[in-house]
Amino acid sequence: MTHVAPARQSTQGTAQVETITVGKYAPFKGVALTIVNLALFFLLWELIARAELINALFFPRASEMFSAMYLGFADGTILPEIWHSLSNFLIGLAISIVIGIPVGLLMGASRVADLILSPYVWAMASLPRVALIPLLILIMGFDNSMQLTIIVLSAVFPIMVNCMAGVKTVDPSLLRAGRVFGTSRVQTYSKIIFPFTLPFVISGVNQGIARGLVGMLIGELLGGGGSGLGFLLDRAGDQFDAPMLYAVLILLAVMSVGLIQSMRWLEQRAAPWRDTQRM
Repeated sequence: MTHVAPARQSTQGTAQVETITVGKYAPFKGVALTIVNLALFFLLWELIARAELINALFFPRASEMFSAMYLGFADGTILPEIWHSLSNFLIGLAISIVIGIPVGLLMGASRVADLILSPYVWAMASLPRVALIPLLILIMGFDNSMQLTIIVLSAVFPIMVNCMAGVKTVDPSLLRAGRVFGTSRVQTYSKIIFPFTLPFVISGVNQGIARGLVGMLIGELLGGGGSGLGFLLDRAGDQFDAPMLYAVLILLAVMSVGLIQSMRWLEQRAAPWRDTQRM
């Protein structure tokens, strides 16, 4: 809770001093709210499952799901698959960022590059990734390179499109002001265009994370060669192991939320002017 002390009149002038004191428990408010929210969610899940409103074959108890998750970590079933999926995903996302951001900025700044590359970028951005799996398997087989390729193809184009849109929406008055002050082309990009475009870049990376996770699962489900969380999810479904299936889904949700929160933290460090105070 924030307390604002009343303004005080200085004895030597007209200056007013306002003292702001932030409660020492304020930083933990969001964490506590998240914990309570999740606890209520899993409690409601447990009560609905125990009431057998839904067939237990399709909707197990939350306690059974956590038990399956614990046993999966204990016997070494889950951890290697998490490492396989996460390492592949992070490598694919890094490649997508290295390719997507420069190409997107170039397309936004150069009309010639936009005219040449736009048809291919928009075509690939709108093409369902699952349609590429047979071709990628035919070319690369079932090894790890196929999974990395589908992750990159899923994540790189949202990053490109957002970066391109960010450059195209730069305020022209900022560019005119830069020219008045004699900025070079490099300074214009580094001091004006890129800071203005940074929110679009972060948004593109967030979309790339979401699309890349979908591509990762598609690659592991349809051509994973027996590795990854997608393979574990497919095997649990084939065996009608609902607790393990839900456990893998929860782990995927945790992975996704963790990556998105990491990007939000990075945005606060890279663009602190966008961090607004919340009540």
